[in-house]
Amino acid sequence: MSDEAGEQSADPNLPAWLEPVRQSLGGIGLGDLTRMLPPPDLEMRKSAVLILFGDGADGPDVLLTERAHDMRSHPGQVSFPGGSADPGETPEQTALREAEEETGLDPGGVDLFGRLPELWLPPSNHAVTPVLGYWRVATPVHAVDPREVHSIHRVTIEHLLEPGHRASVHHPSGFVGPGFLIGPDRDLILWGFTAGILSRLFDYVGWTRPWDESRTAELPEYMTQWPLTAAEERR
Repeated sequence: MSDEAGEQSADPNLPAWLEPVRQSLGGIGLGDLTRMLPPPDLEMRKSAVLILFGDGADGPDVLLTERAHDMRSHPGQVSFPGGSADPGETPEQTALREAEEETGLDPGGVDLFGRLPELWLPPSNHAVTPVLGYWRVATPVHAVDPREVHSIHRVTIEHLLEPGHRASVHHPSGFVGPGFLIGPDRDLILWGFTAGILSRLFDYVGWTRPWDESRTAELPEYMTQWPLTAAEERR
């Protein structure tokens, strides 16, 4: 991924390389991200995640958390920071609060610039709103509570787009979905809900490079000790 010479961002608060993502927010629909559509008038529990883009030392990147490996639900899964909304919160407030609680980042250095469509997770009946932000002033991050977060990762967009770092991920239930091999040794698998959002967002903005979908990656045992949710099985 590279900027064209002389390219200027339409939003002066964002770098030019994020402009395709910002522009996508006016057209990307729920069907572009998932096949799971909630029934009409369903009461859902509200949640939000923060998709935080930044300019890291190695180039444009995204912030991800790795859940503790001994958690009862989705141990070791790599995900966006986020969680359930407190009463009266907007998705933006929830996303920033949860990101601060999980990673210790300073929300004052984050410029929010939009949302993706609300996504439904049937087993927990959560309505998850992905909130997009730019890390204007990056601050140190760490796993605030090791009982919940194993580690924090800033993964470059270039790494995620590299075809050799893509694979179809198999879960023992039979689920197969897009995945990314991250970490210095490419031995950490980003898959499931988070990988699906990133993969479809990259597709929509035209960043995806052709990759070998027949290449597979098997999840380590510690990631498969908890059953896959119905939402993930149907994605």
